[in-house]
Amino acid sequence: MKSLYLGLICLLLVSACKSEKSETPVTEETKELTIAEKIANAHGFENWNNVEEVKFTFKVDRDTIKGKGRSWIWKPKEDIVILENHTGSIEYTRSKMDSTHIGTDRGFINDKYWLLVPFQLVWDSSATVSESKKAEAPISKQQLDMITILYSNEGGYTPGDAYDIYYDDNYLIKEWVFRKGNSKEPSLTTTFENYQDFNGIKIAIDHKKDNGNWNLNFADVNITLQD
Repeated sequence: MKSLYLGLICLLLVSACKSEKSETPVTEETKELTIAEKIANAHGFENWNNVEEVKFTFKVDRDTIKGKGRSWIWKPKEDIVILENHTGSIEYTRSKMDSTHIGTDRGFINDKYWLLVPFQLVWDSSATVSESKKAEAPISKQQLDMITILYSNEGGYTPGDAYDIYYDDNYLIKEWVFRKGNSKEPSLTTTFENYQDFNGIKIAIDHKKDNGNWNLNFADVNITLQD
């Protein structure tokens, strides 16, 4: 009988231990987002996987002269780019393009970069992103947070370039400084303004210089989500 009692006690102890282990909550470590990821997410990056097609026209207006612009259709899931202009259209697949498309693709990369700068911060894995610091924005003179994205000296259409990006407490980009070849002096400084929401993707439509007589802007923006 004693043996039977001991056996029952041991069985109960084992069951209790198993029950105790199963009731212990499993906690998953939450990875801290980088500043680049926080900026991208503030502009809707979490919706990007659902994007099927992007349409936009890239324009630069000077004084009273309106730029004709370049109109693009981009199908990121298929890697297809289409340039539409007054002479017709040029279509190519970026992963299979030949030398005849280099000039067109250079224009697309430039225009798409301006359109989706916040996403480039996480897409461009070969670039380095600095730690954030407080700094005076060059145009508004506001105290904002700033990071610098620096590109490698190898590869790409503009190797070695740097961008100082100024963003607010909501991680929305407000201004930036482009420094060609990582020069100390700015090559171009503009605002990011007139934000609009396109199916969850926030885009700054206007980018103005300090004097207000120059505006790089986007027209006919449309972002289509997959069904």
